[in-house]
Amino acid sequence: MPTQPGIIIPVVPFASWADKGSALVVMGGLCLRMTPRVKTSPGVTGWHSVGAMTDSTMIEGFLVTDEKDASRYTLTRDGALVSVLDYRDDGTTIALTRAFTIPTFRGHGYAACVVKGAVDDIESRGDRKVDPVCWYVAEWFEQNPEHQGLLRRR
Repeated sequence: MPTQPGIIIPVVPFASWADKGSALVVMGGLCLRMTPRVKTSPGVTGWHSVGAMTDSTMIEGFLVTDEKDASRYTLTRDGALVSVLDYRDDGTTIALTRAFTIPTFRGHGYAACVVKGAVDDIESRGDRKVDPVCWYVAEWFEQNPEHQGLLRRR
């Protein structure tokens, strides 16, 4: 079936990490019908811009981005998605729920890099505690005791 710009194709379950299981936008990221999961290019008049919904920082040649609209931190290098850290923010606590590294990039410590970027960002804001729901994030905090003051006490 041929696709045209703006056609939305449902995501298959194994690829749901990429867009939270909603939809992928084909050919250029533009869609006539906006949904919370569809992102448009910056500078498109009258539509939302990804730039307004994200904050980015460089760490060791990688770009760590807080994609607030998708509730996740991403780690990219040269435009390629390397690792993702999903979270849930209730206004006082950020639950870091899942760290995921793209299989071809595994084994190089990239998940630790995205967790460090997220923790640094949360720490710099100073208004949230962290609940390490993901086992990997919990282990990261055990290995980095200097950040344990950020953890929510139960």
